Amino acid sequence: MTDIRKPVADLLTDYDIFDPEFVKNPYPGYSEIRESQCPIAHTDRYQGSWLPTRYEDVVAIAQEFETFTSRQILVMPPAEGRNEGAYAGVAAPPITSDPPDHHWHRRLILPIFSPQSVAKYEQGTRDLCNALIDEFIDKGTADAAADYAQHIPVRVIATMLGVPLEMEPEFTEWVRGVLENMTDGEVRIKAFRNIVEFFIGQVEDRKKNPRENDLITELMNAEVEGKKVPIEYVLGVCQLMLVAGIDTTWSAIGSCMWHMAKHPEHRKQLRENPDLWPTAIEELLRVYAPVTMARIVDHDIEFQGCPMKAGDRVLMAFPAANRDPRQFENPDEVILDRENNRH
Repeated sequence: MTDIRKPVADLLTDYDIFDPEFVKNPYPGYSEIRESQCPIAHTDRYQGSWLPTRYEDVVAIAQEFETFTSRQILVMPPAEGRNEGAYAGVAAPPITSDPPDHHWHRRLILPIFSPQSVAKYEQGTRDLCNALIDEFIDKGTADAAADYAQHIPVRVIATMLGVPLEMEPEFTEWVRGVLENMTDGEVRIKAFRNIVEFFIGQVEDRKKNPRENDLITELMNAEVEGKKVPIEYVLGVCQLMLVAGIDTTWSAIGSCMWHMAKHPEHRKQLRENPDLWPTAIEELLRVYAPVTMARIVDHDIEFQGCPMKAGDRVLMAFPAANRDPRQFENPDEVILDRENNRH
């Protein structure tokens, strides 16, 4: 597919979030929109969307689920064939659901990420990180993203799901197919179907061979009000963990490493004050927010002067909100001991 883009005429009325130049460094663009008289931009590209950039607006949209629904969380419309046949109903719970379903979706998945559950993977993850470093330490140089950051979440998520670690290349290809080809519906739907078909196979295997201490088996046996959850829920959670878990995590790890490579004073600060790590991680996640999500307007509404129509897409630009000077002092600066940091 040939990707031909017309130049952006005006960020406030014609932004293109998939423009390679914008993707490289979106922050000046976000700032231009945020500090304008119209901090919620609009574009007709990709069937149209709104782009709020101020912290208070993004928070309001995230919280007002009766107006801004989570039924679809991508700013791009679903690719053709996305909801056909075996793929129908496979979403990404709980992030693609609204109350009241969101409550039980969240209740079932939260134990997976409780401190006690996550602690079981700590030593294995440390061993993995050390093994990856061992592969390049004698060289004295490495591509921190390709040789290190991108391997960690794939293997950890695979371990959590109880699926073969040898599938790492396929998992990586599928995740990239889904998330890095937003303007190519054919590539995106093929990658999505590969993921769903893989997990259908995993579910069928567990029907024949149930496993103990196995996440997919536990999801298949989960009940809500005395009834087992639908298989679409199981497939949805699995694909969410694979796609969202891998992409956001390798982005966050890579951004942190890139920052530390450029700022030896911060490496020194953390070596001398290791107790700062929890605060530092939150600050790095604020400055280099690895995720955005969309909402769908449920009914016609005027929001902050913008005439939004039912079905409109609204991109919650967390990276823009996290650098709003109305909320964060010196927002573009990494302050490892920043105290007020509700990002």
